[in-house]
Amino acid sequence: MADDSLKFLIDADHGQFYVQDLEPYDAWMAEHATDPNLPPAGWTEEAVHIHRVGVEPHSISVGTARDDMVESLITVHAFAPMVEPTAEHIVEVDLAAPTGQLAVSSPGVHPEDGPSMTVPAGLLRARVSYIPSDPPAVDTNGGPGDHFLYQIDLWPTDQPRALAVLKQGPNPWAG
Repeated sequence: MADDSLKFLIDADHGQFYVQDLEPYDAWMAEHATDPNLPPAGWTEEAVHIHRVGVEPHSISVGTARDDMVESLITVHAFAPMVEPTAEHIVEVDLAAPTGQLAVSSPGVHPEDGPSMTVPAGLLRARVSYIPSDPPAVDTNGGPGDHFLYQIDLWPTDQPRALAVLKQGPNPWAG
């Protein structure tokens, strides 16, 4: 399998964007959206302050250091790639993608308007790396927060694993 990549800019409204297998995610949400015990988009206290990734079935929410246009790169690999040495923060989490169709969106970008890509259907391991970068070549409103390339590496796995922080970035981090 050749590595497939998708590089994009997205408006990380409310400091986040989502990578989801939308059909099964929407079905899960239809049953669980009103559950008061579930944090919105998987944003537990630990997710907000430590690992920076919200997790729900068929969905990951990537916390961003800025509340405007951010750059991301999603790459599908046959096997786990090498860890990016310049990343300031790295976390791994499972992403169930039974349809193999991922949609990228945010609170301000509807899934049908955001980027999408085809991935191997099934259970994927997702590594989210926060790589310091220059501002993207678009207006970012001059707001506060560091600029990162949010690199998301995906590869098939048959063994579910817990979320793991491989490298803990500074705290506070969105400054």
